[in-house]
Amino acid sequence: MKNGPARFNLYLDRFEELLIESAKQPDPALSLYQNGARTPLFMLEGLARLYSGLHNKKRFTRIGMHFKLLEDALGAIDYYDGFAKQFAQDKTVPAAATKAVQTKCSDKVKVLNNLLKKKNWLGTDANRISKIRSKLRGADWMEDKAELKAIESLYGASIIKINAFAKTYATGFTALETQVHELRRKLRWLSIYPQAMQGGIQLTMDASKDKNVAKYLTPDIVNSPFNKLPDTGANRYMLVFARDYFLALSWIISELGKLKDQGLRTVVLNEVGVKAKTDAKGEAAILKKASAITSTYFAEKNLDKLVVGVMKANGNR
Repeated sequence: MKNGPARFNLYLDRFEELLIESAKQPDPALSLYQNGARTPLFMLEGLARLYSGLHNKKRFTRIGMHFKLLEDALGAIDYYDGFAKQFAQDKTVPAAATKAVQTKCSDKVKVLNNLLKKKNWLGTDANRISKIRSKLRGADWMEDKAELKAIESLYGASIIKINAFAKTYATGFTALETQVHELRRKLRWLSIYPQAMQGGIQLTMDASKDKNVAKYLTPDIVNSPFNKLPDTGANRYMLVFARDYFLALSWIISELGKLKDQGLRTVVLNEVGVKAKTDAKGEAAILKKASAITSTYFAEKNLDKLVVGVMKANGNR
């Protein structure tokens, strides 16, 4: 049984529906943004990244780049839209600065509209989806158990690399983008793949006896819908993760994300001519906090305890 094609097709179908609907709107890019197109694109990009590490590397890397271009464009819209809304509610931010950020958001919408046409996602020559489906049909898909074993190995290799990256900054971070943000990006993919796998990855139900992990199991993390993985469904085998360590992974991603947003606020304000009064001091505080939480997280070797192994869907190895 080969589950790979179905995983791609589910999210391709969802994104194609959004494309068809957006084509009917005056502003297709804005329609895609407002209707959550970024989510299926994240899943598709995640699957392409994952499968490029298993087989047909060149094929999946190219497919993934198509999704990444759109996801990055939507991310840029979200970036400026989020700060525009935040600044509009903040009386300390000049109205002119808020308007400037709104203009940047509109500019990014135009960029996405151009990209949709240029890359043949929309318009009279739209054939990008059909081309991707054709490429997928020609891939060397693996049987389900062998595929999950390969993904287990890929996680192991990824975790070794992430641990090494974090160890490089064991004495403290000195840069937000190339260090803190980059670490978060690497960690985030580990949490996106399980969602994209549509039941191929599951969590243990047993609570860990590790006292160190308890501090990460906050109500927000435990109850987050992003930490509820799809049911096993038709999958005959599953790659199992330790629940508490998966939640701990989610916690560190979330906390680094909050710190990232604090740093980006200053970046956006400076971009539109509002000089933050505490730039250096504020960034130093963010780096210090990021260093503290990551130092503890990696010292506890939480990532090393994430993957349990491949089992049959009935629970047997």
